[in-house]
Amino acid sequence: MQLVIAEKPSVARSIANVIGAYKREDGYLEGSGYVVSWCVGHLVELAQPQVYDERLGKWHIENLPILPDTWKYQVSDGTKKQFFILKKLMEKKDVTEIVAATDAGREGELIFRLVYEQAGCKKPFKRLWISSMEDSAIRDGFENLRNGHDFDLLYEAAQARSWADWLVGINGTRLFTGLYDRKLTVGRVQTPTLAMLVERQKQINGFQKQKYWNVHLDLDGLDVVKEKIFDRAEMETLVEKCQNQSATVTCARSMEKTVSPPKLYDLTTLQREANRYYGYTAKKTLEYTQSLYEKKLVTYPRTDSQFLTEDMASTTEQMVHVVKRVFDMFRQSPAEIDICRVLNNSKVSDHHAIIPTAEIENQDLSALSEGERDILLLISVRLLMATGVKQRITETEIKVSCGGEEFFANGKTVPDPGWKAYEEQFRKMRNLEASKAEKHIPLLLKGQTFDGVSALSTEHFTSPPQAYTEDSLLSAMETAGNESFDEDTEKKGLGTPATRAEMIEKLVRNSYVQRKGKQLIPTEDGIALVQVLPEAVKSPKLTADWENALKQIEKGAISKEEFMSGITDMVKALVTKYGGAERKRENPFSESDSGRSQREVIGICPRCGSSVFEGTKSFFCSSRACSFCLWKENKWLTSMRKKLTKKMAVALLKDGRVHVSGFYSEKKGRNFDADLVMEDTGERVNYSLDFSGKKAAKQKEKG
Repeated sequence: MQLVIAEKPSVARSIANVIGAYKREDGYLEGSGYVVSWCVGHLVELAQPQVYDERLGKWHIENLPILPDTWKYQVSDGTKKQFFILKKLMEKKDVTEIVAATDAGREGELIFRLVYEQAGCKKPFKRLWISSMEDSAIRDGFENLRNGHDFDLLYEAAQARSWADWLVGINGTRLFTGLYDRKLTVGRVQTPTLAMLVERQKQINGFQKQKYWNVHLDLDGLDVVKEKIFDRAEMETLVEKCQNQSATVTCARSMEKTVSPPKLYDLTTLQREANRYYGYTAKKTLEYTQSLYEKKLVTYPRTDSQFLTEDMASTTEQMVHVVKRVFDMFRQSPAEIDICRVLNNSKVSDHHAIIPTAEIENQDLSALSEGERDILLLISVRLLMATGVKQRITETEIKVSCGGEEFFANGKTVPDPGWKAYEEQFRKMRNLEASKAEKHIPLLLKGQTFDGVSALSTEHFTSPPQAYTEDSLLSAMETAGNESFDEDTEKKGLGTPATRAEMIEKLVRNSYVQRKGKQLIPTEDGIALVQVLPEAVKSPKLTADWENALKQIEKGAISKEEFMSGITDMVKALVTKYGGAERKRENPFSESDSGRSQREVIGICPRCGSSVFEGTKSFFCSSRACSFCLWKENKWLTSMRKKLTKKMAVALLKDGRVHVSGFYSEKKGRNFDADLVMEDTGERVNYSLDFSGKKAAKQKEKG
């Protein structure tokens, strides 16, 4: 019997339906020679510092750097039940082989391997590696299961990534929190991303606008321009020299050009365009796309490729016709398609580009959420555009001499819109502003003269750099540090397509960045944090180097030990340089001690008896020496679609429990009520659910 382990219950159910495991049990499904179960995100996590040494439960700079000799792991408190279900299933005598069916990527590999190793399993395992949740793809995947050890290097890269993030996060956060007497979050990818936002804001704040003038000549209705004259006297002299004078055409040419279609979507490009067209955050776009994937409507979303494999030529051509049938507005679009331009085996590693699946023709798309429909339409239109033919344009360039200066006019016409026809239909359908109208200008003759021309000036100002949006920030993260790599280096920038969205969300949750419309603006605390941190932890180039190194681990070009040696040396140097520094230093952060003392007290700390205040992201002890806090968001509560509110925190601090309505069970697909119970161990806060609380509360009320 094979034990199949998926990443989520919903994916497990889809797989079970295909392979015939219909019998429902507690935490798994069974049938047809299979047992199908699931993880719930990361069931196993890297252990906290106090697991290595209880003294490390206190945040003292003297204890840094924390550099484990052997890495330890622990089962997440909120998912212990599911972990032990998996462990028991692995130990069943009739289970002879494991199938890893977690998401086919770096993090999915890590999730499975940590559970497999923590459970002490030694049974052979294979890998289900698919890019679509369609029934046919699942069946084909099970017919072609791969040896699990083929992905050992992927696992090593995932391990190295998690270890590096732990070392930089734990040591950097504790070091600078101690130095500045305030919780400061430092991260391997998050901090360089914040540094880019702060640098852009610095450029905007320091921008000094400059006035400039454009001088225009009217040649019988044709406007030719000399742009950006910053000296008023120079502008006035030129206007005077040209007014009522002759102007001669020095260059007049017309050129035929083509514009190639865009590539298919990888995750980052999809997130950028969803932000541009719909205003969706990168995280929301990933959520919608992941949901579409699990509903079998699109292929695997966490990809960094914009191409398909060459054996997909026939499938791709069929999908073009399916999209046109499903989205009626494209039926009359150009019939000619060019499939070959989206096929390239050398540009596909783990997963190909994101495209819709044939299931879109079989499902009721009106039942999807608005966000899911938006993203599905975007992916579908992109397939049509990418496989469309080139746009043909005719560009006209005119140069005119007058008063000793050259004036210019440019225009173009579009004999054949090609792939652009799909884009214009999409914009019209979404009630978006049409693309900028093409400017047609007459083709003059070289040497042609215009007498008595009219000259005038227009006033303008230089514009500051634009604040980052998620669109432009994702692009900047993707290309960060590229200039330092050779031409043939596989560049990865900051983070991966799957992690960039979460990095942005962390910056917002930590109150280092705020959203203003589509713009991402660093807060005063975010600016202050970048101000106090050294280049080593905020350099986009350095982090891009690390990300590229992780890719090299996957390919076997370098070892994880080599990569970790560099991370360890950096952490040691950081602590050596700053750990012994004078602690009393100017505090650049916005929250003063007096402001802290004026806050509302919401309860008493169970560890030290000090007051507990509400912060942006947590309820924290007012004592600098105490590390007690209740996070508003934690993985366990989030998995049940709950955040810790002020009302809940007050009750927990007073009674150690609070009755909560509306928890959500992903396994059962329904809401439920229970008591949330808090237990503080002195080192960490643990939660549990008590289903007898409501009854007990009623009895207490009667008494």
